Amino acid sequence: MANENKQNLQYFAAPSMRELYDQMETWQRANKKRLLSTSIHEDRGEFCCIALTNPTEVILANVNAHRGVLSVNVDNYVDFDFS
Repeated sequence: MANENKQNLQYFAAPSMRELYDQMETWQRANKKRLLSTSIHEDRGEFCCIALTNPTEVILANVNAHRGVLSVNVDNYVDFDFS
């Protein structure tokens, strides 16, 4: 696996909530990553956000069990690199 996303912390700042939202949405589309959690506060007249992204090391799976049959649908499979 390429050493793509070892850092999952992002910072955004804008003078309005709308502009902050636009920055965050633009970042998500450009980087094709989800924001796992966000914390938004006002600081020195700006709206600031510290966000955690969904790192590539995470495998997202949808597990279904129906009548004793287990099926797993993996959305974003990524090989693990433990080096």
